[in-house]
Amino acid sequence: MKAVLGLENGRYFFGEGFGVEGETGGELVFTTQMTGYMEALTDPSYHGQILLFTYPLIGNYGVDPENFQNPRVWAGGCVIHELCRKPAQSPPLHSFFEEQGLLGISGIDTRHLTISIREQGTVRAALITGSDDWKAAVEMARKTPDITAQSLIPDVSCKKPWHNPGTGPKVAVLDLGIKTNMLKSLSSRGGDLYVFPHDAKADEILACRPDGLFISNGPGDPKQAQMTIATVRELIGQMPVFGICMGNQVCGLALGADCKKMKFGHRGANQPVRCIDGSISITSQNHGFVVDGDTLPEGCRITYVNCNDGTLEGFEDPSLGIYCVQFHPEAHAGPHDTEEKYFDTMFRRMV
Repeated sequence: MKAVLGLENGRYFFGEGFGVEGETGGELVFTTQMTGYMEALTDPSYHGQILLFTYPLIGNYGVDPENFQNPRVWAGGCVIHELCRKPAQSPPLHSFFEEQGLLGISGIDTRHLTISIREQGTVRAALITGSDDWKAAVEMARKTPDITAQSLIPDVSCKKPWHNPGTGPKVAVLDLGIKTNMLKSLSSRGGDLYVFPHDAKADEILACRPDGLFISNGPGDPKQAQMTIATVRELIGQMPVFGICMGNQVCGLALGADCKKMKFGHRGANQPVRCIDGSISITSQNHGFVVDGDTLPEGCRITYVNCNDGTLEGFEDPSLGIYCVQFHPEAHAGPHDTEEKYFDTMFRRMV
C-alpha cells in the first residue's frame, strides 16, 4: 500500500503503508526504546502525536495485550524503518493495525528523520496511507493545529469517578490519561484508589477523605489543564500531593512556576537522571514540556535532573507535602528501577 509522510517544513518521505487507508496529522516525535512498542502506542500521553521509533525493527514479538497501557492505541500514526510481518508470536502488528483501523508507514529512514528532529525540533506532520500525494501530506501537516493549542486531556481522562478498593491508604487519583502500570503500582501496595476525571472539583475529591493525592501523566501542553491546576492549587497543603510526568508539571504550575516546551523532548527507556543524593537511575520518559526550575517558589527544591541536558526531572516541597518526578518510575527501565524508591516512599508519607 502506498504511503507518504509529509512535514510542515515541506519535506516528505515515501514508504509502505500498513493498517488501513486514511490520513492523520499530529506532532511528529521519536522514542528511543528498543522494546515495548505496544506500551508506547497505547500510552495516552501520545494522543495528538505521530510516533516514530528509532529502533530499526518493530513488531518482532507481535502484539501483547497484557502490556497495553490503555485498551486502545492513542498515537495517531506509527512511523518505522522495518516492519516484522512474521513475529515470534501472533497476531502480527500489521494485522492488529488493520483490525483496529490504525495507520502506519514503514520503509522510512528513521535514523535520518530522527537526526533532523534533534537538530530542528519537533514538527507537525501528516501521514497518508493508500496514496503517495506528498503535496496533500505537506499541506495537511501545515494545517494541523500546534499541540500547544489543543486540549487533549478530556479525550483520555475517565468520564466519571470510579473506585478500586484496597487495604492501604486512601489515594485520590486525578486521571489525566493514566497508564495501566501506574494503577498497578498503586494497587500492589494496597492503595484504596478513588479515581477522578480531570475536571473534578476539590470538594468532590475531599469528600472521599483521602490520605494523599496522586496526579497522573497525560498528553499535550500542561497549561491547557487549567481546571486541574486550579483544583490542585486548592488541595495543596490539605494532604500530601504526588505527581508523575504531567502530574509533575501540573503541580509546578499550581505553585506558580512556569513550564516550557522542549526542543524535541525526552521519549524512551534509557534516560539517565541524577538524584540529589548523587545516585543515577536509568528511567523511562515521555514528555515534551518541562518545569522551569528557576521559577519554582521558595521552599521547593529540585530533587532530580536529567544527566544529558540538565533539565528538571523532579522537585519537592516537604513543608507543603509535594513530591513529584518527571520520569516514569512505574515503567521499569532498569537495571535498578525507581518504582520501589518512589512508590514505597509515597505510601510511607501518606501514613
